[in-house]
Amino acid sequence: MTDKMDNNLLYKFFEGLTSIEEEKAIRSWLDSSPENEKSFFKERQIYDAFILNSKYTDVQYEEFEGDENKTRKNVRFYLKEFVKIAAVVLVTALGMTYYLSQSDDTDTLLAMQTISVPAGQRMNVILPDGTDIWLNAKTTIKYPVSFNSKERRVYLDGQAYFDVAKNEELPFTVETKQGEVTALGTKFDVLAYSDSEVFETTLMDGKVRVGLVGKPEQSLILEPNHKSYIDAHHLASVQVTDFSSYEWRNGLIGFKNETFENIMKSFEKTYDIKIVIQNPKIGRSSFTGKFRVADGVDYALRVLQRELRFKYKRDTEKHIIYIK
Repeated sequence: MTDKMDNNLLYKFFEGLTSIEEEKAIRSWLDSSPENEKSFFKERQIYDAFILNSKYTDVQYEEFEGDENKTRKNVRFYLKEFVKIAAVVLVTALGMTYYLSQSDDTDTLLAMQTISVPAGQRMNVILPDGTDIWLNAKTTIKYPVSFNSKERRVYLDGQAYFDVAKNEELPFTVETKQGEVTALGTKFDVLAYSDSEVFETTLMDGKVRVGLVGKPEQSLILEPNHKSYIDAHHLASVQVTDFSSYEWRNGLIGFKNETFENIMKSFEKTYDIKIVIQNPKIGRSSFTGKFRVADGVDYALRVLQRELRFKYKRDTEKHIIYIK
């Protein structure tokens, strides 16, 4: 049974204006039941919609800039800590475009929604068909306001987790720069940033077909707990035994036998900061572990220092960390 929480207190929390006692009360209420967490998400979505679609946005950001950014820091930290898979507040682009879709005998003008998530943030999106998507940092997705009668197609640049609403008559296709992933109803993760050659699809549940753009012969069917990737310009697949690297939507940075250099790339994307490794030997070292995003990059680096001797220096003005 859901315990009632004062919505005014929640909105006060979203604005970063709650006291320590009030924050503790919200934490206790949020952790007491899944129903309360769902209620929290619902109110968060209402609040975000209000922020993104009214003049109130400018007023809030002006307040965030005051008082040495304390309010902004509180909002960003506590949302990540409380919600654990935080909805993004700062969306760099949220707009409408249009495209012509060729049908049997006519051209149809369809409205397209574009959402871009900045570095250091994540976002939850529910599509018109009920498909639930989590977008990772620096990710852009485009999708029609209403799907047509032949297919459900979205366009992805970045990383996203899809929980596809099942519809056997309307396949769901994720189109990226390098390839496509098609499903009927399933759960999978797609990694395909346009500035990288990496194109990976990891299937958690159901079945998907993966193919490469311009290479119809390069296609395969993925089974659960398998990942497809590009190997020497060809699609290959491998079984996945560790899913820690896919816990980004739960507010975690996980890795297994990953190089220090790649871990720093994850930190750059997650914390919206540039990291320069000045010692190449350190970059080749490998680690296995997991960090909470809310703990911050300094905490993560201090933990890694226990395993590998290095020093780091932060340039706060330029948002750069130098690893020595």
